[in-house]
Amino acid sequence: MKPAEPLALNHSWPLFERGLRFDLGCLDAPDLILAGTQDAALAAQGIGRWSCDLTCNRLSWSTGVYDLFDWRRDRPLDRDGVLRLYRSESLSAVERLRAYAIRHRRGFTVDAHIRTPGGSSWMRIVGAPLCQGARVIALHGLKMDVSAEYR
Repeated sequence: MKPAEPLALNHSWPLFERGLRFDLGCLDAPDLILAGTQDAALAAQGIGRWSCDLTCNRLSWSTGVYDLFDWRRDRPLDRDGVLRLYRSESLSAVERLRAYAIRHRRGFTVDAHIRTPGGSSWMRIVGAPLCQGARVIALHGLKMDVSAEYR
């Protein structure tokens, strides 16, 4: 397997560019809120939406992210518990980019290797900060299963 090294911070991108790369600015728009069938269709493709409220570190996941992590729906989402599933090299890269995104109000993309009860897999995390004025109040984005790219 290809090792995940802590990535250089060139995997981040400024918010004003996000429309050129990923349309994350509209993920929380009312017309894009996923209905059950749309959520299921994305999950079937290995894609899910996620968000993290930075005031309390509360996670929100769509079905696709639950599936990626092999996380039971009846189990509470606990960020510390989720972080334990990341391989150490990936966790280091994800945490560095997350901190950079919050500090500099930038989006990011990173591939991460995780261990789940069902085995191990690779996912691509695309995230962007949600800002209130100059303050970042949350991160949100997509997580996609990219395990096939690493086989």
